[in-house]
Amino acid sequence: MAEKQEINRAIRDFIWNIVEIHSQLEEIHKSWALMLGITEPQWLILMAIDELDEGRGVSGIAVATKLRIHPAFVTNQTKKLEQIEFLTRVTSPDDARFLQISLTERARAEVSKLSLKREALNATMFEGLDEASLDYLNRRLTSIATNSRLASQRLNVGLL
Repeated sequence: MAEKQEINRAIRDFIWNIVEIHSQLEEIHKSWALMLGITEPQWLILMAIDELDEGRGVSGIAVATKLRIHPAFVTNQTKKLEQIEFLTRVTSPDDARFLQISLTERARAEVSKLSLKREALNATMFEGLDEASLDYLNRRLTSIATNSRLASQRLNVGLL
């Protein structure tokens, strides 16, 4: 019985730590966005495109999947980011029904200006963790994320 209580306490502590980290990351993203004169969701869209683009642009669906948001919201926000010349949206050469989205040189320059601050922030956030520790942590978090999606699906269909 005591062992079960300890594991339940450890799980609750873990969840509250994740809530705290999420809250802090949200504040950090808001700060980066403010520096560029955009919203936090727009910042996240820019970062997702930067992460996913391998030179041909990315689809709005890929961005929506990465951020776990609705594709229509991505479409709406990328139009706004295109208006302020942070993104280009061109018809996909493979399928005219889809757009390929890329950062503009202006957006890359603005994000690049923040790179020293971002590196300093990352150094502070991950102080004391080496590459092997981060790799281990990321593998465990990936497993927990996968299991969380499964648990959420089960809960939504009444299996839990």
